[in-house]
Amino acid sequence: MDYPTIFGIIGLAALIHASFQLSISMVTLLSGHSLGSKAKASRALHLAGAFFAGVVVMTMLFVSFLAYLATQLFPHSVPALAWSAVAGISIGLGVAVWAFYYRRTKVGTTLWIPRPMARFLSERTKATTFGAESFSLGLVSVIAEGIFIIAPASAAALALTQLPAPLQLVGIALYTGVASLGILVVIMLIGGGHKLSRIQKWREDNKRFMQFAAGSALLVLGFYMYVNEVVAAVTTVTGGL
Repeated sequence: MDYPTIFGIIGLAALIHASFQLSISMVTLLSGHSLGSKAKASRALHLAGAFFAGVVVMTMLFVSFLAYLATQLFPHSVPALAWSAVAGISIGLGVAVWAFYYRRTKVGTTLWIPRPMARFLSERTKATTFGAESFSLGLVSVIAEGIFIIAPASAAALALTQLPAPLQLVGIALYTGVASLGILVVIMLIGGGHKLSRIQKWREDNKRFMQFAAGSALLVLGFYMYVNEVVAAVTTVTGGL
């Protein structure tokens, strides 16, 4: 696998990660409950910045751990079976994102997470007043959506094992930066004086597109890994017989 392909997989996986909405929902809620006067706006940005730092740290730790695990399991090369498993998970989760990432309830369309967890996260977010609390919420937001980000993060981890150690750090930084980009944009918009209601309306108007895009990208990533790594490996072995 050449470097452009490796970094292409990492970049696409990170974009898929960035398209999931739980962390963005939490940071808008966190900012919304404390916006108002200049002092409160400054405090809201402080909390949002701490939340963003938590998201960045947990994302980096998550993909780094998976890359380390992949390196230990496959010290020489990643077998076709591992690529096949990650490709299958990506395709399955792509269909799942299409089917139920958002669901309709009596109060409207909500994210997939169970209602008790949603209430807990909402209450904790609204009650947050210190940067350390906000940082920990950023950590939790990544963990809470682990069921969906496991596929792109695993794909990136397998791709990272194909790189030498210095470039692995570049790959991890690329994944973390791109995956966290959506939250950074929202925080910059809030800091730039854009109304939170307009940001929320844009998200509401485009959530179905984001759902479709995330599911489709997972399918594309899964099929690409399967064809490029599994089918190609089988063809090479068969051709050598």
